[in-house]
Amino acid sequence: MATKIFINLHVSDLNASIDFFTKLDFAFDADLTSDEAGCMVIDERIYALLVTEPFFRTITGREPADTAIAQEVALALEVDSRERVDELADAAVSAGGQASGEPQDEGFMYSRSFRDLDGHLWSVLHMPATA
Repeated sequence: MATKIFINLHVSDLNASIDFFTKLDFAFDADLTSDEAGCMVIDERIYALLVTEPFFRTITGREPADTAIAQEVALALEVDSRERVDELADAAVSAGGQASGEPQDEGFMYSRSFRDLDGHLWSVLHMPATA
């Protein structure tokens, strides 16, 4: 059975977050985007819903985590090349995100990490087909 996943991430400024991820070449589904949430298309079955903090509270019944002191999730995206890893990580920093740690080259995997405008941790990785 094919399943879609919608990852809900709280954001303090929805428009700024949509602009940030658009600069990383992600598209948004207009039918699922509103004043309360932006539906970022990661893949045909993977979506990140960037939701305003008030709307996030209605979804979860809890306060959003303060990403300055706690990490509620760590996201990892596999891409098709080392160059794409660098492109995404560099674009994130250029768009206002923060680099997180040093690039990691383990031979079988190359990765870089960044924090988005709201402190959510994203790792971008490439694993060559020969691994």
